[in-house]
Amino acid sequence: MIDFRMPALGSDMDEGTLQEWLVQPGDQVTRGQVVAVVETTKAAVEIECWHQGTVQELLVPVGQTVQVGTTLAVLLEPGEDAGTPGGDVVTTVAPPAVSAPELSSKEPDSKPVEPVAPQHRRWISPAARRLAASLNVDVEALAGSGPQGAVTLTDVEHAAAAAPQEKPRVTAAADRSAQMRMSIAAAMSRSKREIPHYYLADEIIMDRALDWLTARNAQRPITERVLPAVLQLKAVAVAARRFGEFNGFWREDGYQAAAGVHVGVAISLRGGGLVAPAIHDAAEKNLDELMANLTDLVARARAGSLRSSEMSDPSITVTNLGDKGVDSVFGVIYPPQVALVGFGKAAQRVCAVDGGIRIATTVRASLAADHRASDGHRGALFLAAINQLLQHPDELEK
Repeated sequence: MIDFRMPALGSDMDEGTLQEWLVQPGDQVTRGQVVAVVETTKAAVEIECWHQGTVQELLVPVGQTVQVGTTLAVLLEPGEDAGTPGGDVVTTVAPPAVSAPELSSKEPDSKPVEPVAPQHRRWISPAARRLAASLNVDVEALAGSGPQGAVTLTDVEHAAAAAPQEKPRVTAAADRSAQMRMSIAAAMSRSKREIPHYYLADEIIMDRALDWLTARNAQRPITERVLPAVLQLKAVAVAARRFGEFNGFWREDGYQAAAGVHVGVAISLRGGGLVAPAIHDAAEKNLDELMANLTDLVARARAGSLRSSEMSDPSITVTNLGDKGVDSVFGVIYPPQVALVGFGKAAQRVCAVDGGIRIATTVRASLAADHRASDGHRGALFLAAINQLLQHPDELEK
């Protein structure tokens, strides 16, 4: 038998509320299949199962809040018999089928009652759910405009604007914001308390990369064009593959290199706060794939529809605040990761180039790294590799 447990969805998540079961006892499950939806303070997260087998028992009912590591369900391994020792009669907390009443001579016309199918719960982000509560909006009556029909903050705001105006309950909105800030505060406090940060920065001339990207995009429809941020993501991913000490995790027993380069992307949420879900195997993807992945990830993050692997797998994080107008960003590492790369805005600056002085478009890149896993010398080489890759953007196309 296999215990299917609540996964850890980042260092700022200690618990989650089961929102929906997508399987029932007797169902076959495969690796990577989404089997449940759990609501956290940041998003409604699709929980994937990384085992193959048959669902024997669901242990947690919809609506219950449980801690990370709690057993949610029991699975039978392929070929395992539910009647073997330890496989007693299966019970479940999911909505059961209603059994037929016993027939007797007194009730000859008794008929079996049809099983009641479990009701499908609405997809709605935690932020949208709390905003709806504060504005007295019935989320069950809304048609979601987000991915997979998710009800978003915008849907709630439009419904509230169309409804007869009532004074919103400020306390509910304040509570929503406070919970988000508390989650972020817990993770970042742990980071600064446990991780010996060091910081490095480099100014990267972007003229060659931007000219190359402009020429490339000119040959494509607007829907297929690539943003400069995608070039930066790819450069970080390729450099992280070369410098493995920046792509992994610091556990209790020391540093553990990640199996792949899964770049976490810092995404600001419309209701406040942020998440940093992963683009998996970013170093292996071409620019078009990365652009599609980034667009999809941002849309689903803001709609509150992420997957558990996207929340738990990031091996290095990239934050880009250039569109907010800041020159540089020095981030806080998201534990148990050991590095974070930041990019500021692209701006024209006076630079010394090839023995002369000229105006060039540059971006200031920064590295926040864990001194337990690396040192400044390797950090400088890592930033230099990112710079060098951006000077040869055609090599990032693959």
